[in-house]
Amino acid sequence: MRSAGGAAARGRPRAGLARSLCSASGSAVDMKHYLWERYREAKRSTDELVPSIMSNLLNPDAIFSNNEMSLSDIEIYGFDYDYTLVFYSKHLHTLIFNAARDLLINEHRYPVEIRKYEYDPNFAIRGLHYDVQRAMLMKIDAFHYIQMGTVYRGLSVVPDEEVIDMYEGSHVPLEQMSDFYGKSSHGNTMKQFMDIFSLPEMTLLSCVNEHFLKNNIDYEPVHLYKDVKDSIRDVHIKGIMYRAIEADIEKYICYAEQTRAVLAKLADHGKKMFLITNSPSSFVDKGMRYIVGKDWRDLFDVVIVQAEKPNFFNDKRRPFRKVNEKGVLLWDKIHKLQKGQIYKQGNLYEFLKLTGWRGSKVLYFGDHIYSDLADLTLKHGWRTGAIIPELRSELRIMNTEQYIQTMTWLQTLTGLLEQMQVYRDAESQLVLQEWKKERKEMREMTKSFFNAQFGSLFRTDQNPTYFLRRLSRFADIYMASLSCLLNYDVHHTFYPRRTPLQHELPAWSDSPSAFRAPVLQEAQAK
Repeated sequence: MRSAGGAAARGRPRAGLARSLCSASGSAVDMKHYLWERYREAKRSTDELVPSIMSNLLNPDAIFSNNEMSLSDIEIYGFDYDYTLVFYSKHLHTLIFNAARDLLINEHRYPVEIRKYEYDPNFAIRGLHYDVQRAMLMKIDAFHYIQMGTVYRGLSVVPDEEVIDMYEGSHVPLEQMSDFYGKSSHGNTMKQFMDIFSLPEMTLLSCVNEHFLKNNIDYEPVHLYKDVKDSIRDVHIKGIMYRAIEADIEKYICYAEQTRAVLAKLADHGKKMFLITNSPSSFVDKGMRYIVGKDWRDLFDVVIVQAEKPNFFNDKRRPFRKVNEKGVLLWDKIHKLQKGQIYKQGNLYEFLKLTGWRGSKVLYFGDHIYSDLADLTLKHGWRTGAIIPELRSELRIMNTEQYIQTMTWLQTLTGLLEQMQVYRDAESQLVLQEWKKERKEMREMTKSFFNAQFGSLFRTDQNPTYFLRRLSRFADIYMASLSCLLNYDVHHTFYPRRTPLQHELPAWSDSPSAFRAPVLQEAQAK
């Protein structure tokens, strides 16, 4: 649904005409009655419009395009591993949260009382920003504005007035935003969490902040951020997560036979395939054996583990090392990347030299928009596909009658407010204030459809999120999972929808057909 807020000059009654209407009618015109009648007309039109929208629902298994791309041009397919080829159950984030929490207690001497906090899978969403100095988690839109009502200190929302006072408004200047990898070159640390693995990290940060605040414990927010970050990192690099998954693979990995179906389909059509992951060799091998089969390596022309992305795409100094069947690193100089072998480390420049694979004939899939996709798009001209698991659940919510009814009326009410704001008399302004209150309540309801604290991954009240802005820039296509590829043949061309610019939209697009600038029409008739 498009925001009606940008329709500044379309279908709007001119103030002069509105004043003429008022003066011509004099006291005979009951403005309160008039405005509420327009409201009821708009409501009826919305109710009539909903069934037609319900007959044309969105497909959660579709692939969406930001940039035109034909699969006929793609000869080589590359994949990340975690949350691209393999998906994990809800138990994994609980494991990461608990392990990192215990590391805070045992290695960083944090209060043992924080063990009472448990992982809440419904607290955070991806793409949020964290102000390290102020210890606040928030949602920021594509224009660097904080969405009010989504700023959390600990587990409690920060009042809008306090946020505005703290940031001298709701805008976050560019120099305070983090770069692609969350490091600020200006000394400011507004960290954006883009990784699915960051969900337990955000929740743990909020829980520990909550404990310190509730117990009036004086602490340094910067130290807390670093300690939590290091603990989450240690869950990975110390092998805690890998060992737990390998020990109970059925509990943590969601078996998906469609992953093999996708790979087999590409292989049957003669496509080359490669895997580049930061995960270790034995971990990847066991996971792929579980979801694809023991012959999984036969499907890939090149397999690279512990690649240390995003450094893999930028650092030319690290050569490849071969990993033998026992997981031992060999010291041989690598002159060719051989099928069936596993390689560690390396860099993209060496990869391109050894394979000759380059340019727009390569399509690489990953879930991390920055460390997987950004450099490939900006520096190497590869085509990119983003795997966004949250997309499927959000589309299912958007297909519900309650959501469609709410959003259609919200858009109509916004258009109604825009058109009727020319009436400045006290009686009219009281009516408009009631409408604004209703609009605000509906916005909050719309947010809670997705996540009670932060709303949708892709949209703030009316603008795209900062997450969607980066997704649109660095991913040619995006989808909920690789299985979506099974719905398209290998010659399919993805065309982005031509989204009208604000100045390209006709006046009638702001509201249902029965509600077309009634004030303007009536004024002209007079």
